[in-house]
Amino acid sequence: MSLVEHDTNHLSQATIGAAIEVHRHLGPGLLESSYQACLGRELELRGISYEREVVLPLEYKGERLAKCYVIDLVVGGTLLVEIKAVERLMPIHTAQLITYLRLKGLSAGLLVNFHVEQLVRGVRRVLL
Repeated sequence: MSLVEHDTNHLSQATIGAAIEVHRHLGPGLLESSYQACLGRELELRGISYEREVVLPLEYKGERLAKCYVIDLVVGGTLLVEIKAVERLMPIHTAQLITYLRLKGLSAGLLVNFHVEQLVRGVRRVLL
């Protein structure tokens, strides 16, 4: 296992642990923005660096377009986290995460759905 893979695994585990803690306190039923803010705070409390609402510009054939997207969290500069609060995760959610990973040039991401009874059922890890 390379150093990058080890770091990504560690960040994934730490981020999932932080998300579980947020879910324990809040439960399901809130907006994604609430979970995003609380997960950011939990990561801070654990000393884990992250960026929130990272702008992802859209480039097409060498030109940057006015349209852009916003990534919920980038943890440790290498792990992309997309937060959902939906009845169930759909294939389009995974496709969104994969596209964001590709556009951002990252290889690992977490899709975290807080609208579940047990958060472990709402987490998907994606590796490119």
